[in-house]
Amino acid sequence: MIKFKVKTIVTDNTGEFSVLLVDEEEKKTLPIAIGALEAQNIAIPIQGVNPPRPLTHDLLKSAIEALGGKIEEIVITDLKDNTYYAEIHIKQDGRLITLDARPSDAIALAVRCDMPIYIDIKLTEFTYDVS
Repeated sequence: MIKFKVKTIVTDNTGEFSVLLVDEEEKKTLPIAIGALEAQNIAIPIQGVNPPRPLTHDLLKSAIEALGGKIEEIVITDLKDNTYYAEIHIKQDGRLITLDARPSDAIALAVRCDMPIYIDIKLTEFTYDVS
C-alpha cells in the first residue's frame, strides 16, 4: 500500500467535484470524483471549520471511540466499473473490524482523524504524475 493525503478539492467547468489525493512526495495524484455534499464534508475539517453540532463523520468518529475502537487505517482498495471502493479498519478489544465504505466517507473520516489514506498498490496505474 502507498500512503496518500488529501491535497485539495477541485471542481471542473461543469461543476463536478473531485478530491485530489497525493503521495507523500507529492509526485503522484489520484483524483476521485465526488458529489457536492461529499466535497463539503471533506473540506469542513480541512478549512478548520467547527460546526456547532457534530456532522455525520464527526458522529462516526465519536461512536467508534466511545465503543472502545481506534481507527487503524483508511484504505482505498479497488476500482470497479469506474467506482472506487474503500475500507475503514478499526481495532477494538484486540480484534480488527473492517467496514466497507464509500471513498468519500472514508476520506472525510481520515481528515477528521488526521490520518493518512492508503491506496492499494494496484491502483497506482490510475495515478497521474504531478508536474
